[in-house]
Order: sequence, then C-alpha cells, then structure tokens
Amino acid sequence: MVKKIIFQLHLWLGLLSGIIVFIVSITGCLYVFHEEITTWLREDAIYADKNTGIERLPQEKLLEAAQEAFPTGETTSWFNVYNNPDKNQVFFSYKNNPEGITYFTNIEFYNTVFVNPYSGQVEGVYNEKNDFFNVVKFLHWSLLFKTSIGQPIVGWATLIFVVLLITGLVLWWPKSFKSVRNLFRIKWKKSTGIYKKFYDLHNVLGFWGLAGLLIISLTGMIWAFGWFQGLVYVAASGTTKPPERLSAESGLHARQIEQPLTKAFHESLNLHGDAAAFRFTLPRDSAGIINVFVQQKEGLYFQSHQLQFDRFSGELLAKRGHEDKNTGEKLIAANYDIHTGAILGIPGKILAFILSLIAASLPVTGFMMWYKRTRKRQKSLF
Repeated sequence: MVKKIIFQLHLWLGLLSGIIVFIVSITGCLYVFHEEITTWLREDAIYADKNTGIERLPQEKLLEAAQEAFPTGETTSWFNVYNNPDKNQVFFSYKNNPEGITYFTNIEFYNTVFVNPYSGQVEGVYNEKNDFFNVVKFLHWSLLFKTSIGQPIVGWATLIFVVLLITGLVLWWPKSFKSVRNLFRIKWKKSTGIYKKFYDLHNVLGFWGLAGLLIISLTGMIWAFGWFQGLVYVAASGTTKPPERLSAESGLHARQIEQPLTKAFHESLNLHGDAAAFRFTLPRDSAGIINVFVQQKEGLYFQSHQLQFDRFSGELLAKRGHEDKNTGEKLIAANYDIHTGAILGIPGKILAFILSLIAASLPVTGFMMWYKRTRKRQKSLF
C-alpha cells in the first residue's frame, strides 16, 4: 500500500516537473566544458602575442584602450587581469534592464574586449549577450526569464527532482538482495520489449547516478533558495552569525594620484602573487571603492580573497582572505566547483557531463513508460 502511494507521488511529480528537469539537465550537460571550448574558439583573443621582456602597460592605459573599443555609450563595469603573462586582459561592459522579463530584454548589453597588456592593442570584441554558452547558461539558470521569475521555477523543479530520486530509490529497493544482479545492469535480448528497455534505462541509470545527481541537485538549490543556502551555511559553520562583509568607502578628500588602478594591481600582486586572476570591479559613484576578487586557482572558485582599494589614491582599505572564512563560507564558495564537477578537474567535469545526461534521460524514459502503460490500458478497454 505504501509503495503504491509512493509510486503515484513519483509518477505525477515526474510528469509535473519533467520538461523543466530535462531542459535544466541538458543545458547543464552542454555547459560543463564551456571554458575549454571557448578557450579553443577564442585562442587568438585570449592569448597575448608578446615579448616576455616587455612590461605591462599601466592599467589606466589598458582601460582607455578597452573603452574606445566598446560600442558608443558603454563603459567598463569590471575587468580581469591574469597572472599568466601569456594571457590578455578582459574588459566587460554590462547593463541590466530591471523592466525586462526575458533574458534578452533583461540584459541591455553585455560585451567583452580583449586587450594585450603589453601593447594595448585590442585583440577581440565579443557580444556576450548572444554568445551560445551564455544563452545556455541562462536557460539553465532561469529558463531565459529574468532571475526573479525563472530561478524559483528551476529551484522548485530541482527540489521535486530530489524527491523523485529518493522515491525512485524506495521503489527500486528489492525485498531481497539474493538475486538482484539485473537491478544493477542493463541486459537485453532480441525479444526484449520496448517498455522493458525504457524500464531498465530508467531504473539502472537512476540507481547508478543517484549519489552524484543528489549532489548536483542540492548544490543547484543553494543558488535557488536563500533559506536552503542559509541551512547549509548554519549546518557547516555551526553558527547563525552571518559572514563578515567588507564595507570600506573611498575618502572624498583622499590624495588623488594619476594611476590608482595600477597601484591597486601591484598591491594585489604583492599580497597574492601566486593567484591565478584578479577581477577589478570599478566604483559606480564618488564614494565607491575598487573591489578586487582574487581567484587563487585557475578555473576554480572555492579559494578566493577580497581586497578593497581607494578609488583616488589606490591605497588598500580592507582585505579578507580565504583563511578568514568559516567552514560555512568556504562550502558556499565551493558550490560552483562542486556543481560543475570542476573541483575534481577534468575527470570531475566528465562525471558531471555523464550525470547530466542521465538526469536528462530520466524524464524521457519515465514519460515513455507512463505513455506505454496508458496506451496499453486504453487498448484493453476496446
């Protein structure tokens, strides 16, 4: 009786959320290797053609070069500087339209300019708003709706998927494990019917992917629901005290120098000379500060530091390192790397790719099983 109730719950929740789970899963699968593919496609723009003996130009000069390359009316919002001397700097212009409902209307513009740090030459200009992988990312993130609309839909579908994984395990669980080898593998004969094939794919792939799919789903829910992120933070850190937030402001009467960005960059290098990259977010108003996100390892975000500089003098105002974070903060910071499998390197990404394919297959095989049963039942009535 209990299994019948669980079966009905599993069936109707699957039908309710299936199309969203499929979209989110297949886009996650497509996005896993976006960095590697984009690097290959944009190799000439990403890597600098340089003489290793030449020093980098001042950041202000590079910012000016990028500014001239952006379409009229756009200004630099942030830029990335890489410790790797072979990589060009990337400047971003981004503007959000709060009135827009879909991805394409919610983002007014989103462009990047690649600038050689030694010559100041522009190596590439890209419209990121229409980039294939950015469209895929936002389809995965919010179904191409603005975040406030699409994210809750994705979040609830993901929560339902977690319930489906658990109820699926309950339905799969045999009364006895004496002869259950066929529950762990797919073994078809020429006479095997189409329904049995869908059944085996659904059950066997669901079982082997269960642990990984739970991890991917739960890490996705951390972004979708503030309450869930709070639960994870409290459970990991052992405290309800929120993380410390740096809140420095530039001194309006600070001594202004000609190259505050360059000074801030060199100070960032002095503090974190072994870091992979530095993201400089420019101030939006006169009291705003230069915010620097320090990415310690290339392609990973779990280990990072934060620096804040005066926009006029380039003086360091505040800093907070990875070592200053509690366990909850570190776990939340590692969420992206865990979700994408990047925390385990290429093998982790391959695993995430396979798991995403399995996740995409489950609504399809589940629907086909339901469809076949329904058709058979209808035929029996006539």
